[in-house]
Amino acid sequence: MEKKKVVLAYSGGLDTSVILKWLIEERGYDVIAYAADVGQGAEVDGIREKAARTGAIKTIVSDLREDFVRDFVFPAFRMNAVYEGTYLLGTSLARPCIAKKQIEIAREEGAVAVSHGATGKGNDQVRFELTYLALEPEIEIVAPWREWSFAGRSDLVAYAEEHGIEVPRIAGKTYSSDRNLLHISYEGGILEDPWAEPPSDIFQITTDPREAPDEPEEITIDFERGDPVAVDGTRCSPAELLGELNRRGGRHGIGRADIVENRYVGMKSRGVYETPGGTILQTAHRALETITLDREVLHLRDSLIPRYAEMCYYGYWFAPEREMIQAACDEVQKVVTGTVRLRLYKGSCVVTGRKSPRSLYRGDLSTFEAGGAYNQADATGFIRLNALRLRTRARIDHGG
Repeated sequence: MEKKKVVLAYSGGLDTSVILKWLIEERGYDVIAYAADVGQGAEVDGIREKAARTGAIKTIVSDLREDFVRDFVFPAFRMNAVYEGTYLLGTSLARPCIAKKQIEIAREEGAVAVSHGATGKGNDQVRFELTYLALEPEIEIVAPWREWSFAGRSDLVAYAEEHGIEVPRIAGKTYSSDRNLLHISYEGGILEDPWAEPPSDIFQITTDPREAPDEPEEITIDFERGDPVAVDGTRCSPAELLGELNRRGGRHGIGRADIVENRYVGMKSRGVYETPGGTILQTAHRALETITLDREVLHLRDSLIPRYAEMCYYGYWFAPEREMIQAACDEVQKVVTGTVRLRLYKGSCVVTGRKSPRSLYRGDLSTFEAGGAYNQADATGFIRLNALRLRTRARIDHGG
């Protein structure tokens, strides 16, 4: 009888390598190993060979870098999405991108199930599985960390050694990391103590701001309908543009963050992040919006940012409420076209200029000089009408 197929989101690390063998030995599946390249660099090198040695019947490596930036990062950045005031959602946006392709592969390969290596304590299990079920309601899901008897990673190492699985080891590394084109995240190990300073050698793509170049660098970013399209006048694809800003920002130590955040499952977790290109993009995008968006539109949109960011963080990318807010946001972004100039220097990203053919900024209205189109006498009636309810309450309070 033909075995059932499962598509495993496979990274080649300890967890998913053990999961691959466990799905074969303990569950009797034929395993299709699926690796998504969302910008993690050399981590995908040699992954086909390793999966085959561990027992996969097929390995699929999907280059999702452009999809990730164009279809997930840019929409969230049009919304200026930030979770709890600091986190730019690098992992949160990558998971639905990866899971979407995983479902597509399951359909193409005739697989009845999908599997992932997320633990039962984190956010990623929710992000993966909400995406699976939103796109393929009847798909079977195998979540080994919620099912097997292994208590921790020492058990995984023992299982790997027993079954001849290569175990990646990094001397002295006590934390885990996750990388994509938007960021690198670090958690666990020494970072579980919120008082402990991150080790100086933890950072991979950003220079220590104290050691960054002594000369500032000025750059320009062009936007069209809310999306960045060019750096210093050179047009780039979405992934190329974000990669270039990562290099520029990383050289100047921009985009480091140390956060204690609230996980969806209910616990607090400390994470350290490097998001150089994303930090530059958000700063530039907000600056352009200040001259292109109407005041009430801007304020209303900003009131929705915490809710939208929460949806992304919790894993509701394919939920109708996220799509509804996105549609409204994208309608607003039609006028967000123009250029922003920024200065990068020792960890700071400062706007030094912004211009747009759709600018609402009018010098003849805002000037402090004599003349202009604004009649200052009009403010008298405006103020008295707006003060009417305040004056009425004051009279009552004073017994008038």
